[in-house]
Amino acid sequence: MRHALLTLTTAGLLAACATTTPHPLPPLAKDYYGTLEPFASQAVYFVMTDRFVNGDPSNDHRDQGGALRTFDIPLPPCNGVSGNLGYLGGDFKGIADHLDYIRDMGFTAVWITPVVDNPDQSFTGGTAPSCGGILADKGKTGYHGYWGVNFYTLDEHLPSPGMDFRDLANAMHARHMKLVLDIVGNHGSPAWGMASDQPGFGKIYDASGKLVADHQNLPPQQLDPAHNPLHRFYNTRGPVDGSTGSIFDGNLAQLSDFNEHNPAVLDYLAGAYEQWIAQGADAFRIDTIAWMPDTFWQAFTSRIRAQHPGFFMFGEAFDYDAAKIAIHTLPGHGETSVLDFPMKQAMEAAFGRSQAGFEQLAAALHLTGGPYANPYDLATFYDNHDMPRMDASDAGFIDAHNWLFTARGIPVVYYGSEMGFMRGRPEHGGNRNYFGSEGIEQAKASPIRAALARIANLRATSPALQRGLQLDIELAGHRAAFYRVYQHAGQHQIALVLLNKGDAPERFAIDTMMEAGRWRSALDDSAQDIAQGGTLKTTVPAHGVRVYLLDAAATEPALIAALDVAMAGARLSRE
Repeated sequence: MRHALLTLTTAGLLAACATTTPHPLPPLAKDYYGTLEPFASQAVYFVMTDRFVNGDPSNDHRDQGGALRTFDIPLPPCNGVSGNLGYLGGDFKGIADHLDYIRDMGFTAVWITPVVDNPDQSFTGGTAPSCGGILADKGKTGYHGYWGVNFYTLDEHLPSPGMDFRDLANAMHARHMKLVLDIVGNHGSPAWGMASDQPGFGKIYDASGKLVADHQNLPPQQLDPAHNPLHRFYNTRGPVDGSTGSIFDGNLAQLSDFNEHNPAVLDYLAGAYEQWIAQGADAFRIDTIAWMPDTFWQAFTSRIRAQHPGFFMFGEAFDYDAAKIAIHTLPGHGETSVLDFPMKQAMEAAFGRSQAGFEQLAAALHLTGGPYANPYDLATFYDNHDMPRMDASDAGFIDAHNWLFTARGIPVVYYGSEMGFMRGRPEHGGNRNYFGSEGIEQAKASPIRAALARIANLRATSPALQRGLQLDIELAGHRAAFYRVYQHAGQHQIALVLLNKGDAPERFAIDTMMEAGRWRSALDDSAQDIAQGGTLKTTVPAHGVRVYLLDAAATEPALIAALDVAMAGARLSRE
């Protein structure tokens, strides 16, 4: 079975390997783990649904919007590449038809953008997009899903006959994959600044289609919730300039800003999102979590988990200060995980064009004594749809994935990054461009994808890489060496990870905390027998990775001492 764990490559067999009967631990063996969170075993492929694959052209609605059309609205080129403000046809069927492609890369979960109904015209308010600009929505449509007008109803561009949300979830579950749904609690669609009041914009409808809120194309400061019931869903504070106050307290880009103090808002959102869980959503990514107060999110997550105990959620707090984003992970503040923006910043420095050393990543790990409830539960990534894609060489992407799938955290990769799609491109300059079946075929030949599949499929079989404590041996220059150790409930595995992001091979000789035993090389099926006090020696090729696994309980005194410290310092008290 140990050999099988290394050689089985199909999705179903990988899943089977991950659940084999564990070996019993010695009676006195201690527990060592980074996290026991079930979702930590996942690796997530992030799909902007409309931009992935058009599986059903019949739901494109190419004539929608009339003069304010919604399909295919190209922008002027930004350095030779055009973005697009309209729908481009990606749908649930496009995802379902390519789940094997995603699963074969080693991903076990797919995060999709919001599925709720969005307006049926392009927006006439706001400012016009520029090549590097963000939060500029003039002429844009709701192709991305974040402009909800009815949170109980699917947007018409997504389902097909026999492939609605529940069918997509079922297709994923049949492949032992999880469906992560992107949700919004802070806002609805753009609501004011329009040339004239447009259908849908600034409005909210309930499950029966009744209008329950309407901004009426008024700036927030002109709303009158005391006298107009349709204004009570919304806050009345306008935009806040970052130089005069926190932008998190104000209106964001003309969006209808939900009133967190109105119980009807919580009831509406919790009811809507419980409905999507009932139809198969396995986890939530929470958009703009920092724009609503912690008390709201604590109430929301408590209500969700009362019906769905242990339901996993991770939020987007777009900030590179770990102390600021960590607050959302703590009791009373929502108790979600978060996207690891500080690690994103460090990864861009280490693996992008500047090629900083591995020491750049050390401070972002926060393995002990950090601000997070548990750093091992964080969603780790290097770019997404709201920022320029990582500007890196093929080797830089390979190095990034070798780190992402072996270091602590739950790896998240944005669609197309398996071939360096639109690398370095901002939102309106190609970041969100259509991938399509052509992109998938091109990616299948990419060396980035081949290396990604190799390390991601290894992680899918290794409890140590998924959940183990991380003990750093060396993080400097082009070299990294660290242990991941998982010892709990009948499973025990020690992983030694060796990374080289340099252009020449690197020789490693590891004797620090080295456990005696037969260490097997997980990526080439070789092995080394290490005696007590011995040294594991190997060469890691340029832009390469070696992972050695020892299926034994820790007994080396120095290793146990380090594990005791790591175990005690990783997680904050929940008191």
